[in-house]
Amino acid sequence: MSTSGGTKAIVAALAANLGIAATKLAAFALSQSSSMLAEAVHSLADSGNQVLLLFGGQQSRRPADASHPFGYGHRRYLYAFLVSMVLFSAGGLFALYEAYHKWHDASPITSWHWVPLAVLGVAIAMESFSLRTAVREARPARGDQSWWRFIRNSKSPELPVVLLEDTGALVGLVFATFGVTATLITGNGRWDAVGTAGIGVLLVVIAVVLAVEMSSLLVGEGASPQDVAKIKAALVGGPVASVIHLRTMHIGPDELLVAAKIEVAQGDAVQIAQAIDDAEARVRAAVPAATLMYLEPDLRHSSD
Repeated sequence: MSTSGGTKAIVAALAANLGIAATKLAAFALSQSSSMLAEAVHSLADSGNQVLLLFGGQQSRRPADASHPFGYGHRRYLYAFLVSMVLFSAGGLFALYEAYHKWHDASPITSWHWVPLAVLGVAIAMESFSLRTAVREARPARGDQSWWRFIRNSKSPELPVVLLEDTGALVGLVFATFGVTATLITGNGRWDAVGTAGIGVLLVVIAVVLAVEMSSLLVGEGASPQDVAKIKAALVGGPVASVIHLRTMHIGPDELLVAAKIEVAQGDAVQIAQAIDDAEARVRAAVPAATLMYLEPDLRHSSD
């Protein structure tokens, strides 16, 4: 996934969520629907999350320095993890609290009956546009993977986060539409609470999924099995007879650290140095993300 593609999806989601949040808050003020309030807070939380993703992307581009010799690529994972925390607390827990409060004070929607449904219709259209943008930007990176596998395997946090947020937003709008419609038909405000609770549970589940995936990247995931195989194949050639040990770690979505002990034929220092340079060039051609490489020449022993 390109950084520009992720940025485009984030900006589209931010613009949609700011507009949606404003209309939902106005609808809540007129109707006092708890589903509308939960959805408004959800959209505000999503807007804050998109700002976090943009800030994390900007921070990750800082050049390496003495205190961070491998650069700041992990900042993108850190801010994506913070997104999951915001979604869990400001989105999910707030909606569950509001559902509990509404269940025990189940007042019906008595004024401006049409406003929540009209706002929900507009919100569904805007969220669909945002999701469509994220899907279009993610499609080249997804390849032939399923969407779920893409979310699980992607080393770039932005598009998986936006995809999950926008999908959750659309499903949450369906829950809100159900709760508001049932309340208007029956006059029982507890249906509004049910819709709000559905939104809360949904956001908590999405937040947990995001937290698990982003924490795994934050602590340092290795290259995919496919890239590991490419690196091993690329290292072997010329005086390099085999790979004794190989370790990889993503220090950013587009930055892969490669450390390997390679078996080389006996020769002078110049020949060995040239063999290492050639091996590095082959690896970078096979896996462009392998920007940092440390290769140790050795002879294979019987214990290896």
